[in-house]
Amino acid sequence: MASNKELFEALKLLEKEKGIPAEYMITQIKKAIVTACRNLYGGNENVEIKMDPEKNTFSVKLMKTVVEEVEDPNYEISLADAMIISKRAAVGKEIGIPLEPKQFGRIAVQTARSVIRQGIRDGEKDQMLVEFQSKAQEIATATIERVDPVTGNATLKFGNAITVLPKSEQIPNDILREGDTVKVYVAGVKETERGPRAIISRTHPDFVKRLFEKEIPEIYDGTVIIKSISREAGSRTKMAVYSDDPEIDAVGACIGTRGARVNTIVEELGGEKIDIVPYSEEPEKFIAAALSPANVVKVELADDGTKACKATVPDGQLSLAIGNKGQNVRLAAKLTGYKIDIRPESGFWGEDTEDDKDTD
Repeated sequence: MASNKELFEALKLLEKEKGIPAEYMITQIKKAIVTACRNLYGGNENVEIKMDPEKNTFSVKLMKTVVEEVEDPNYEISLADAMIISKRAAVGKEIGIPLEPKQFGRIAVQTARSVIRQGIRDGEKDQMLVEFQSKAQEIATATIERVDPVTGNATLKFGNAITVLPKSEQIPNDILREGDTVKVYVAGVKETERGPRAIISRTHPDFVKRLFEKEIPEIYDGTVIIKSISREAGSRTKMAVYSDDPEIDAVGACIGTRGARVNTIVEELGGEKIDIVPYSEEPEKFIAAALSPANVVKVELADDGTKACKATVPDGQLSLAIGNKGQNVRLAAKLTGYKIDIRPESGFWGEDTEDDKDTD
């Protein structure tokens, strides 16, 4: 057996400093030696490896069958050659041929290094995973490391973790600069070949929800409940709120004195309009409120029980109810879960007056 005191001392040191068990590294080293033998000796992986950290000893033997006449030197050894190794050698029995210790010592060191590097990478991945998972479904503040000038994708840093905010998940009027901090919503975490990745967004409806939870104490403590949100990022959000306490004005709590509370959130969203409406268990009332800022004369639910309705509005508010390119009614439909058919009060589709054109 060859003495390999330095190798075992290095393994013990790495166990202490990197937290990788010496036994685990020894297992990986043995696997690497078996692979090396398979490649060097025509597929023969019948190897006897002895590593004793206590005695600092390390030996490798390739097992071959003793034969009268050698046909495959990778698997067989002649009786004459076998007798040099052991006087007890006999035809038909296996014998271990000692292999050059220096060569496998090098393999051991290379494997240990590889195991350490992989162990560090795995440790970093685990750390990133924990970091991302702790922020899942929450708002996180990250530093902008880089903005790709071609794609517009932004590379962000959370503590020691790195992830990407795609251009598609940025608010259209976002201006992201390297070195600045930015708030994002961590929608989830996914595993990739390169490690865990946080799925982050600034366009997700829950980004707005979390901003309100942070800004409005009544939402944070559960006095006011956000029942639903619909959003077209960068343009407009509709949010339905409710409180069990009749003394609490749920909409007013969200807007704040002179709009102070909601304006803070509008500023974070780059000027995105936010309609806050009262939620009602009565679909007719909820749908009418959702079509704000238009006034609704009446809402008729579909007779067949499907989630569809007709909403009647004053003729002069038709474009206001529908919104620019249909945005207002589209967001109201997403907010309530109802398909909404807007009808003018006169029963006829006509041109709005100049004063009542769409102000969306």
